[in-house]
Amino acid sequence: MSVLIAAILLFLGGVFTLIAGVGIMRMPDVFIRMHASTKVGTLGSGLIMASVAIYFQEPVVIVKVVLVILFLLLTAPIGAHMIGRTALRIGVRPWGIATTDPQKSRTTDIS
Repeated sequence: MSVLIAAILLFLGGVFTLIAGVGIMRMPDVFIRMHASTKVGTLGSGLIMASVAIYFQEPVVIVKVVLVILFLLLTAPIGAHMIGRTALRIGVRPWGIATTDPQKSRTTDIS
């Protein structure tokens, strides 16, 4: 039964990680790409790590998995905040926001 649960979590983690990768490639600006990579990527990685913990069921592995998940949950929001703040400071405009001032209409596409 635990192998089935681990397989389901692994599959769901892979699907969410794939969605994060597609989101990074398809989204129009850095802010939406950042959202796709941090939220969905962290969820996918967490599900994959949870499947590892369920499959192996050893205390050492479970402790390492919990530490990895905590590290992801602590660093992803901080990294996303710093990326977003830097993008705003260098003048990247969020997608869909139009400006009337020609000096402020500079857009930077980070592809």
